[in-house]
Amino acid sequence: MTNLFPERIETDRLVLERLCYDNVSVSELYDLFSGSEGDKVFEHIPQSPYRSMKEPRDRIEQAETRWDDGSLAQYTVRPKADEPNAGELAGTAVLYPEWEKRSARLGLILGKRFWGRGYSGERAAALLSVAFDCLDFELVSVGHNAGNRQSRRAIEKYVERFGGQFDAVLRNWVPMDDEVDDGRRYTISRDEWETNRDGGWS
Repeated sequence: MTNLFPERIETDRLVLERLCYDNVSVSELYDLFSGSEGDKVFEHIPQSPYRSMKEPRDRIEQAETRWDDGSLAQYTVRPKADEPNAGELAGTAVLYPEWEKRSARLGLILGKRFWGRGYSGERAAALLSVAFDCLDFELVSVGHNAGNRQSRRAIEKYVERFGGQFDAVLRNWVPMDDEVDDGRRYTISRDEWETNRDGGWS
């Protein structure tokens, strides 16, 4: 299953590459998702900022293993040459296959200095194409913690763009340290994607 997912994807402004030792260093991941910046990034995400170099190392090793067994596709996200911070690691994107459901889930974590550029929708369009065109799924879902207004704006924009819908508030859905947050779930079907895909992402 090593060739199940595309190893490199280019959009107008981004390059997505397989998350592995060939494409990212432990120190890059650590620098992006640690310290006070990491605290801001993970405020509404069920993950803690990196506290040691072992954590990003484990992340890369897990990504390589799960890529090979077909259970998860993780990508680095880097802006292209004409973008601010060109070539820097901006974040990581994931496609979670749910093979038995003929569906997949999307995920994205961006460093704070890359927020507000519209990268979320551009990355989503690229991974929707992988999910529907390459992997033949019938549905793609995406969600966010109910209090995450930044993610809500970005997700609602591209879900509407591709004809999807808001499904539900999932109460007590996301464990966050000592609390459990509500989640919001959205979906895009294959038919909705096919109807609305022309014109790309803008």
